[in-house]
Amino acid sequence: MSSRTEGHLEIAGLTAGYGETRIVEGLAFTVPPGGRLALLGRNGVGKTTTLATLVGQTTRHAGSIRLDGVELTGLGAAARAAAGLGYVPQTRDVFRSLTVEENLVTGLKGRPRTALEEAYELFPRLKERRRNGGGNLSGGEQQMLSVARALLGRPTVLLLDEPLEGLAPVICDQLMQALSRLAVTMILVEQQVDRALDFADRVLLLDRGQVVHEGASADLRGDHALMERHLGVALAA
Repeated sequence: MSSRTEGHLEIAGLTAGYGETRIVEGLAFTVPPGGRLALLGRNGVGKTTTLATLVGQTTRHAGSIRLDGVELTGLGAAARAAAGLGYVPQTRDVFRSLTVEENLVTGLKGRPRTALEEAYELFPRLKERRRNGGGNLSGGEQQMLSVARALLGRPTVLLLDEPLEGLAPVICDQLMQALSRLAVTMILVEQQVDRALDFADRVLLLDRGQVVHEGASADLRGDHALMERHLGVALAA
């Protein structure tokens, strides 16, 4: 699926939450064009809030969000999407009363309808089901639809919040293989740590809303003590 060629995301001193409640504090990280960052941590440490803050769905108290040198913090959610942020929420947000194809059309953002073929090429199952209602899809099909719809807007940065949740292993394999073929900057929040580390080149660990570790995915995989302390897991060597 085609995308723009930029995608340099820079986060500095980002503090945000809901109303006066601060969930993440002083976040700072950079994702280069085409980079893949896994955002990991136990439940409730601020991973989803971080993604929601990037797309303008929380209260920002401090900090900067820059995409390809453009400051996004003064922009609303629609303007951030137009600037290049694509978001696949944990809830998927499929329109259940619309067909698969009608759901995809909502993601075109002014592009010609022929661009739908990009989604069908990435996920052939969606083409087979294009006349089915969104509410009649399996969980895996809904997730494919949510990802494809976001990509049709041609984002430079794709944010994925637990895309594998509740999916059968074979569907997880298919989804991650499709994502691996994309030439777009990505931030992945995922509880399946082994899959996240296989996919991402770098990893950010959050604890209590703050960054406690940043580095190469391969290095974290080899640090069993760090993984047990902040994730509660230790992967096999």
